[in-house]
Amino acid sequence: MIYAGILAGGKGTRMGNVPMPKQFLTLNDKAIIIHTLEKFILNNRLDKIFIAVPKDWVQYTRDLVKKHQLDLPKVEVIQGGADRNDTIMNVIAAIDSQNGLNDDDILVTHDAVRPFLTHRIIEQNIDAGLEFGSVDTVIEAIDTIVESQDGEFITQIPVRSHMFQGQTPQTFNIKKLQELYNSLSQDEKEILTDACKIFAIKGEKVKLVRGESYNIKVTTPYDLNVANSILKGSLDK
Repeated sequence: MIYAGILAGGKGTRMGNVPMPKQFLTLNDKAIIIHTLEKFILNNRLDKIFIAVPKDWVQYTRDLVKKHQLDLPKVEVIQGGADRNDTIMNVIAAIDSQNGLNDDDILVTHDAVRPFLTHRIIEQNIDAGLEFGSVDTVIEAIDTIVESQDGEFITQIPVRSHMFQGQTPQTFNIKKLQELYNSLSQDEKEILTDACKIFAIKGEKVKLVRGESYNIKVTTPYDLNVANSILKGSLDK
C-alpha cells in the first residue's frame, strides 16, 4: 500500500511570537497545513494520509480538517513524536496497528509547512519509492556551499555542481526504514537531520527526485511573506 505522512509535530519556534505552531498559520485565509493536505488528497494513488501533530493540537487539527470538508476516510490525524524521525515512527506504528506492514508498503513523508509541492513531485516520489525504496526530493544548489567546522574559518568549499538542497517529500519502503532506524545507536540518532540520513549512515543508496525552487518550507516570518506572495501570484494567473 502507499501511505502519506504529513509531518506537523514541531512547534515552529523560529516563527517568533505567534499564537500557534507555524503549520496552523494562514495563507489566504487557509491554514498552511490545509493547503498541504489538499495536494495529497488530489492524488488517487494514496491509500491513506496521516497527519502527525503535537498532542495538544490533535483535536484542533481534526476540527480544522472537518471545517474544510477534508475529513475523508483516508485522512487520519495522530499525535507526533519528540522529533522528526520519532514522528515518522509514530506514523509507521499507526499504519502497523491498523493494517500491518507489507514488504512493498511505502510512506511518502512531507513537511506540513511546504504547501507548494506539485502533483509531479508526489508522483515521482511514489514511482521512485516503489522502485528504489528510498527517495529524497532536491534542487540543485544555486549558491556556493561553504563548510566550516568551527563557524570561524572555512574547512572546505565543495564542488557546487555536486551539491543539492534537500526538500520534501522523502519516500521510503516502510519495513526498510524501520529496520535501519532500529539498528541505529543513540549517538547516530542524535545527529539525524532527516530520515534520508538514516539510509546514508547505513550506506544505503537514496534516489534523487527533482523538486521546485518554490517548494519552500515556511519556517520564519520572511518565509511566510514569500509564501503569501507565491500564493497571490498563482491566484492572479
